Amino acid sequence: MPQSSSQKAGGGWTVQGLIDARMELHAHCHDCHHSEPLDLERVRDRLGPDAPAMASDLAPKLRCQRCGSSKAGLIYAPRTGAKGWPGRSG
Repeated sequence: MPQSSSQKAGGGWTVQGLIDARMELHAHCHDCHHSEPLDLERVRDRLGPDAPAMASDLAPKLRCQRCGSSKAGLIYAPRTGAKGWPGRSG
């Protein structure tokens, strides 16, 4: 069965796959609890569209903008507020 364009060969997400699937990705600092959404287009431009986008791939590359910690977690969620999302008017 052919792989979806949203997934890499190992079965995980790619950066472009997250964009295509209209996902949001938020980074969360485990030290100071700062949380911020990641700009996936910027991540794609920096790492490439086929870069793996699983937490184990991206979290080590992150550093908290508030405290400088590299202890980050990631939260993946669909963009529910996006225009045209099922169940939403607009």
